Amino acid sequence: MQKSMNVLGGPLESCSTDPLTGWYRDGCCNTDEFDRGSHTVCCVVNQPFLEFAKAKGNDLMTPAPQYNFPGLRPGDKWCVCAGTWLQAVNAGSACPVDLESTHQRALDVVPLEVLETHAL
Repeated sequence: MQKSMNVLGGPLESCSTDPLTGWYRDGCCNTDEFDRGSHTVCCVVNQPFLEFAKAKGNDLMTPAPQYNFPGLRPGDKWCVCAGTWLQAVNAGSACPVDLESTHQRALDVVPLEVLETHAL
């Protein structure tokens, strides 16, 4: 199995284990061909981003115990969909990004220069 790489070309670092994030719920923004949303951008969510996502139909604030989802609060780190994050950038509602924990597949959707302008 090939090691996952981040957008800077290094090994993919963990995004968050509390709350436990990732397409695989492994704490990393790993992905595969079944991850249609490309949950590859490791963000530190803030209130503007959470409100933006909710307005787009993705309520990340409300707990969903049936999916073992605690609900997010500002300051939590989470692997978000690259397309949603880019839409938030364009709407002025982006949250900061951890580049070392953002999977290189995010670059299929978001230019590195855009990620860098929002880097932690």
